Amino acid sequence: MWWFQQGLSFLPSALVIWTAAAFIFSYITAITLHHVDPVLPYISDTGTVAPEKCLFGAMLNIAAVLCIATIYVRYKQVHALNPEENRIIRLNKAGLKTTFFAVHVCGAVLTFGVGSLYMFVQTILSYQMQPKIHGKQVFWIRLSLVIWCGVMLTCSSLLYNGSFGADIVQKLHWNPED
Repeated sequence: MWWFQQGLSFLPSALVIWTAAAFIFSYITAITLHHVDPVLPYISDTGTVAPEKCLFGAMLNIAAVLCIATIYVRYKQVHALNPEENRIIRLNKAGLKTTFFAVHVCGAVLTFGVGSLYMFVQTILSYQMQPKIHGKQVFWIRLSLVIWCGVMLTCSSLLYNGSFGADIVQKLHWNPED
């Protein structure tokens, strides 16, 4: 076992569980305090009013640290397992690049868009590293997840574009009849 794998295999699972918990707990808090309607509120709306915005922000900060740690460990893993293959090393480094826009959109894009891109890069790496490092089942699982993620990202982007230009105040305090 490599030095970077010892005791760090919990990082990807911890990242996914903690990030999901951040969304779920802020949603539950917002619903309990009647800050949003329980039927399909925007993720941003569930973290707009205190105290759920404090919980959401704190949990996403911890998720960001877990994300950086996961990305770094995966980078070191790919680099150590493929020291001579320049194509894989370039692809590995390309997975570390990001671009920033407005603060809120940047957060959403980094969380969902770049997260999906990162999953895609990891799927390609899994394909190129088989059967030396792991079996085909890891690739097929990652491919299934990245396809599902891509479909969900496309659907949410289309839904967002359909509501673009609506008043934010009306989005936050909407009636189910609207």
